[in-house]
Amino acid sequence: MFPAAALTAAALLTATGCVTVHGERAVVPAVTRAEAAKALGRFTDGYTEAYRRLDPALVDRVETGALAEIGRADLAAQRAATPGGNPGYPALKLDDARFTVPAMAGWPKFFLADTRSNRDRNRWLVVFTRAGAGKPWKAAYLSLLGEGKVPAFALDGDGHAEAVPAAGVTGTASGAKGGAKGGASKPAPVLAPGAVSGRYTDYLRTGDGNVFAPGGSTTLLREERARLARTPNFWTDYIDSPEKEPDFPAFGLRTADGGALVFFTAHHREKRTMAEGVRPTVTDPRTKALLSGDLRHAVTYTRVSESAVAVPPRTAGGQVVFLNRIESLTAAKGE
Repeated sequence: MFPAAALTAAALLTATGCVTVHGERAVVPAVTRAEAAKALGRFTDGYTEAYRRLDPALVDRVETGALAEIGRADLAAQRAATPGGNPGYPALKLDDARFTVPAMAGWPKFFLADTRSNRDRNRWLVVFTRAGAGKPWKAAYLSLLGEGKVPAFALDGDGHAEAVPAAGVTGTASGAKGGAKGGASKPAPVLAPGAVSGRYTDYLRTGDGNVFAPGGSTTLLREERARLARTPNFWTDYIDSPEKEPDFPAFGLRTADGGALVFFTAHHREKRTMAEGVRPTVTDPRTKALLSGDLRHAVTYTRVSESAVAVPPRTAGGQVVFLNRIESLTAAKGE
């Protein structure tokens, strides 16, 4: 605001010239290695500038989707506390970059930068996307995975990864929009990338099905919600909204096991209605900075989550596993 062994030199795309020519039709590398490195540098420079000036408007220059929503809200909250900015904010550095670049047709295009940061010991996985020829590359997702936790990707003979189409794999890879080069049939993942957000928000609402593996983002989150559903002082209603293209596209990369690493977005609203005689209070500084309305009998919190999940191939069975999930408050409204 990952083992890395699979991300060898074979995954580092060498410059192959301009990829925007007929990029809407031909299956071509999404980006050259030089362009990917430039996009990464532009992102870190823009990120640092935004946090030094605490200007939410700067976020949209280098970020999009869920990551931009989180950044704008974070900067708005910090600016409320520090109107003059934070010129001493340490520059973000992302190095040791390992680029995973899919060969794909159509827009939007994307690629993954697996990097080392100067913030912690995790690998920072940044998904970059651009909507069309001539559009800038922007960071859409950020996931933090421990060293050695990045899935191995399936690569073709040229070292390019395969983008799993949002609607799933139909027919051969070469015939599907966003597919990789080659004509061999590919096994479908348990969930297509574009379906993950909807299935996840349905799960949070109902708890039905066993698509998602137990863990902090699934079973434990539902248990926490159940605990807050009705208390002596308030009751809570939850509304979870799936997201998809064009504003929040899900991106999937084929993994070596035949499954996919999928990045997706969801929005979450949590309304707390106070019992009679109880008035809602907000004490957290960030929440106060993002609060609108009048706190009389209820408060609604709006959050966005961005997640990275490992989706197994349908032929192997298994469940979708959350590798990382970042949820952040973007607004609060009193009633």
